[in-house]
Amino acid sequence: MSLLETSVSLALSAPGAGPAAAGGVASVGWLLIALPLLGAAVLLLGGRATDRWGPLLAVALSWGSFVVGAAITVQLVGHAPEERALQLPLWDWMSVGSIDMSAGLLIDPLSMAFVLLITFVGSLIHVYSLGYMEHDPDRRRFFAYLNLFVAAMLILVLADSYVLLFVGWEGVGLASYLLIGFWNHNPAYATAANKAFIVNRIGDFGLIIAMALMVAHLGALDYATVHGQAGNLSGGTLTAIGLLLLLGACGKSAQFPLQSWLGDAMAGPTPVSALIHAATMVTAGVYLVARSQAIYDLTPDARLAVAVVGAVTLLYGAIVGCAKDDIKKALAASTMSQIGYMMLAVGLGPLGYAYAIFHLLTHGFFKAGMFLGAGSVMHGMDDRVDMRRFGALSGTMRITWLTFGAGWLAIIGFPFFSGWWSKDHIIEAAFSAEGWQGWVFGSVALLGAGITAFYMSRLFFMTFHGKARWHDDAHPHESPLTMTVPMVVLAVGSVLLGVLLYPTGVLTSWLDPVFGHVEGAEPAIPLLAIQLSVFVLMVAGVALAWWMYWRDEVPVTAPAGSVATRAARRDLFQDDANEVFVRVPGEAVMTGLVTGERDVVHGGLVGGTVRSVSGLSSLLRRTQSGFVRSYAMTMLAGVVAVLGAMWVMQ
Repeated sequence: MSLLETSVSLALSAPGAGPAAAGGVASVGWLLIALPLLGAAVLLLGGRATDRWGPLLAVALSWGSFVVGAAITVQLVGHAPEERALQLPLWDWMSVGSIDMSAGLLIDPLSMAFVLLITFVGSLIHVYSLGYMEHDPDRRRFFAYLNLFVAAMLILVLADSYVLLFVGWEGVGLASYLLIGFWNHNPAYATAANKAFIVNRIGDFGLIIAMALMVAHLGALDYATVHGQAGNLSGGTLTAIGLLLLLGACGKSAQFPLQSWLGDAMAGPTPVSALIHAATMVTAGVYLVARSQAIYDLTPDARLAVAVVGAVTLLYGAIVGCAKDDIKKALAASTMSQIGYMMLAVGLGPLGYAYAIFHLLTHGFFKAGMFLGAGSVMHGMDDRVDMRRFGALSGTMRITWLTFGAGWLAIIGFPFFSGWWSKDHIIEAAFSAEGWQGWVFGSVALLGAGITAFYMSRLFFMTFHGKARWHDDAHPHESPLTMTVPMVVLAVGSVLLGVLLYPTGVLTSWLDPVFGHVEGAEPAIPLLAIQLSVFVLMVAGVALAWWMYWRDEVPVTAPAGSVATRAARRDLFQDDANEVFVRVPGEAVMTGLVTGERDVVHGGLVGGTVRSVSGLSSLLRRTQSGFVRSYAMTMLAGVVAVLGAMWVMQ
């Protein structure tokens, strides 16, 4: 048996007999969701009466959810590893025939890792929003939507079944729509919200069909039954479910080919961008695949598709990020690429599950910090987002520069920063895949690391270094404490989180009860060669960006550039492709259906029936003359006809 096969068998045999009933602090785990949901309800239903204190309530309830999550995590730490899965039933949902569905929470190491990320980073974003949205007349509604977003994401990761997960899944979609289009008086922002909502519906269709297949073949949607009986399904059914779940994940996590909404989602206020990209929406797809590991470990084809999607997207996002001059859209492309690394990792199976979650956690800190840093730059630069009109901000925005710099060093994989620990392990795991997959996925991940170092250094240097390129009417200044303190906390996480989680073995031992303990496989090339290659590419990317965007003068107006540059600026023609392959054919189908309904249904079937009934009624109407002699003659004719028929039959 190969080392990879041994790893897979260990992972599949790791989960215990099933989750125990929740007790202690975990018995009030429903408060995790109820607190932010209460905040959203109070602020939305309370109206203008809550304007003054409503945002503070939203912040307090978000932190309250974090405190409950931390307490439950401490309780789980006190249990033996095999006893760290707890079931918290909530209510019986529905009973249809032989199918019984109930709502409940699954509290285990995987869900709690997400809970801590969502509530801690999400609460910091709430605090930041107090300063960022201070003068917005609708900030009460904004904070209500933030609370709703956090509550929906917590439902998603705590659900003990796919049907309850779907409730959170749709709640996240709704909250993102409301927040992306928060300033919907701007038609472009309203369009961006619609785009995100519609693209995600395509992914949701895949998740719905996957659940339908589960019900049809297993008669259940709870994780315990579906994952426990997945081995009884045929290979084709398992592959279909895996691919459909992947389609759902591609929508939420902005992975190829459903990634077109992510850049336009920057229309929302910057704290929304941080929340979507770091702690909530885009991590949902990674969670879905990781939670469904029992399915993917039994269907290599679907798992390979996950890895391919991740590899394509990590390069796609990196290339697009090289050409963006909008600071938020450049960060959005970066998120797309980094989530691609996570999808690649979960597509590697037991070798990559823990590394994917590790990178998801570190990314949550450094990406949230950089988005909040971008918001701080916008706050000090009159809401400008064009990096070509920034430069030399390190002197006037010292805290923003330092905190953003920590995130920059983390994402490019500078040694001992958090991203160095997490992303490099994904690259090493990619090279450890069997056969050709190791060479292909490893090379793609390695190339993506070099491009990441270039475009993120480009962003950092264009914004904070070189010559000042802003207009005379701009007066850059540092942000207030409500904004800078969360940035400092996230910067500390960007520096220390990796070394706290991995060398200590805390994260891997924490996730072992979910994914099983897996020994690392031997990479296709020596480990030292991989590490040196990553470092050399990182240095080369930073050096090239320094040469082009710090040493040389940056044009205020972007030059035309090469064909490749123009393509990257247009997101590699993703909207054009959607127009040709989705909108136009979809419109043609709908036009055909409408025309068919008008001509065939209304004009043929319905119209013909109407004409027949009308003609028959006209004939019958002529017999109703009102003359008694006519009725008598009709009766006589009828009697004669009946008698004649009887005579013939004799």
